[in-house]
Amino acid sequence: MQDKTKQRKPLIKKGPLKTFLFFLAFSAFVWIFVQFSKQYSEVVGFPITYVNVPKDKIILSDSPNSLDLRLRDNGINIAFRKIFPKKLMIDISETTEDGNSLVYDLEKQKQAIRTQLNIDYENVNFLQEDLKIKFEQRMVKNIPIISDIDLSFSVGYSALEGIKLVPDSVTMSGPKNILDTLKNVHTRSLKINNISQDVKGTIKLNTTNLEKLTFYSEEVQYSLRTDKFTEGKAVIPVELINVPENMNVVIFPKEVTVFYQVSLKQFEKINPSGFKVVADFQKASNSDGYLLAQIVNKPQLVNNVRLNEQKIQFIIRR
Repeated sequence: MQDKTKQRKPLIKKGPLKTFLFFLAFSAFVWIFVQFSKQYSEVVGFPITYVNVPKDKIILSDSPNSLDLRLRDNGINIAFRKIFPKKLMIDISETTEDGNSLVYDLEKQKQAIRTQLNIDYENVNFLQEDLKIKFEQRMVKNIPIISDIDLSFSVGYSALEGIKLVPDSVTMSGPKNILDTLKNVHTRSLKINNISQDVKGTIKLNTTNLEKLTFYSEEVQYSLRTDKFTEGKAVIPVELINVPENMNVVIFPKEVTVFYQVSLKQFEKINPSGFKVVADFQKASNSDGYLLAQIVNKPQLVNNVRLNEQKIQFIIRR
């Protein structure tokens, strides 16, 4: 004889339970909807982002990072603004300086703030008259720029003048102890090969290890005038200088040849009188019977100037 297991009957039938839970949830939803549809007056904080900060100022971390406003609106809108607050952009250019603080007048900026946050005039109350934004003044200095552009010319070509940077200096701001020791700033490295015509372009400044400084501009324009060059030469007399009055010194050779490079277009403009070569007798004590000739003057249009002979022999006659 098999035992029959008695099945227990549920105290509440599934059908009525589902209906009960549905109406319970529906009633709760209606209640929440009704509550959120009511008008409330709540304080809502809006996070602040500062924009248009001058490069010579640093906004300190203890400056206000949010603005509290009292809003009158339905519960849904207030809850949404609390959960997803819109960022408020505070324009530093609209502030006035007061000691170590920048003052942002909320009364004057009400319309701009309401427009940003998309809030009606009658639905908002400002809880303060202004924002006091603490800042630190940075030192400002103009720093010369040095070119790190390596130039290589095609055969027969050269630069008419040095490479030109515009601007030739950059305004920077930052801690005084860093700027006081900074004498110059370099461009990034660049190599230009086989130059046979004018070159120009833009190059960025090398800001490596200068992260604490603010550059008002981070790039410069460079340009270089190039032309076809030829070699010229001129025979120039050697001028003996710093000879004592009671001493008769004879030198040999009395003339040297100066070689130079000049633009083909400017070749006819070079006058030998623009060169001056000297031998300084004061340095004779450190020599072995000869002096070293030096070019002390040359025309501005020439470059790569050199002598065919630098050693000048001398004899002292009694």
